[in-house]
Amino acid sequence: MAGGQDKTDDELAAEWEAAMNEQVGDAGGMAGGWAATLDESGGGGPDGVKGGADRVLNQDEVDGLLGFNPDELGLSDQSGIRAIINSALVSYERLPMLEIVFDRLVRLLTTSLRNFTSDNVEVSLDGIRSVRFGDYLNSIPLPAILSVFKAEQWDGFGLVTVDSALIYSIIDVLLGGRRGVTKMKVEGRPYTTIETSLVQRMIEVVLTDAEHAFRPVSPVDFSLDRLETNPRFAAITRPANAAILVTLRVDMEDRGGGIQMLLPYATIEPIRDVLLQMFMGEKFGRDTTWEGHLATEIWAAQAEVSAVLYEKKLPLKTILNLDVGDTLMLDIKPDALVELRCGDEVVTEARMGRSGERVAVQVARPLRRSRTTLAAFEAAGQTRKEAS
Repeated sequence: MAGGQDKTDDELAAEWEAAMNEQVGDAGGMAGGWAATLDESGGGGPDGVKGGADRVLNQDEVDGLLGFNPDELGLSDQSGIRAIINSALVSYERLPMLEIVFDRLVRLLTTSLRNFTSDNVEVSLDGIRSVRFGDYLNSIPLPAILSVFKAEQWDGFGLVTVDSALIYSIIDVLLGGRRGVTKMKVEGRPYTTIETSLVQRMIEVVLTDAEHAFRPVSPVDFSLDRLETNPRFAAITRPANAAILVTLRVDMEDRGGGIQMLLPYATIEPIRDVLLQMFMGEKFGRDTTWEGHLATEIWAAQAEVSAVLYEKKLPLKTILNLDVGDTLMLDIKPDALVELRCGDEVVTEARMGRSGERVAVQVARPLRRSRTTLAAFEAAGQTRKEAS
């Protein structure tokens, strides 16, 4: 019996060994196939296997892994890591009114910079896009001047960046530099007080025009807070927060540069509902025509007014125990005032009386007028009287 049991165990061990050898053989074949593939790219022999293990991916394989496609960077059907990175960004196209605002800024800035420099200045809008604030600070080419400004009514901050090419061009124009000279080489030195003062005047012109550009949408005052040359000191929001970046190109014949205005989404959140409009009409805010029409219709509407003599709250038990002949005592005097109600709202108080064969009330106190549309009602009433 023991020998039979041992023999059975031996048979089971043999079967397991055969199965394991079969699997190892299949894995070896697969490994051999991979080795042959690597040998083709890195050479044969032991050295070839080593070279295959160190094989470098080509550009197509890297683009496929990361989700980058140079031919389709502007399309929305992105995949891979690029889609994950851009999924948290809010596209400025969801705020179509921004294009109208900044297009108006371009027109205003063209005229203002011409008056500021007494030169032929052309301002163009290069683009509007959404960026992360931290990525933008890391991409600013230095040297540059960064101006932090505050939007008073929105209780937020923004950033205006002037690149070195435009800085030296403005300084050259304002200080009487000659035209047609070759571009000067940017020196690795900080800007002087005179250069900073001249650029600050230009930035103030830009902020003033930006106020006028936003005025039809929302009145706002942009006040210059400080000037910085180090991007680390110009932090106005968290690095991961999304912001709108507007790039403006300033050309003065053979010289010029770029201006970039950055507005975090948190800054323009108070006017988000206005920026969601598809187009900008001629009227903003209150529509006096529709307001007058609505006030006229409300003025002519019929409302039911009730005169309430007295109200008293009783327990439910007392009410259920009432019987024929029971008397309810009303704690009210004959000369007491009654309430005039329209629905659940108390309009005024009046005194009960009689006019001929009818019961009447005489208003004893002024009406409790509403504060919101009183002016509209008065204006509509005046219009109705003049028309009649």
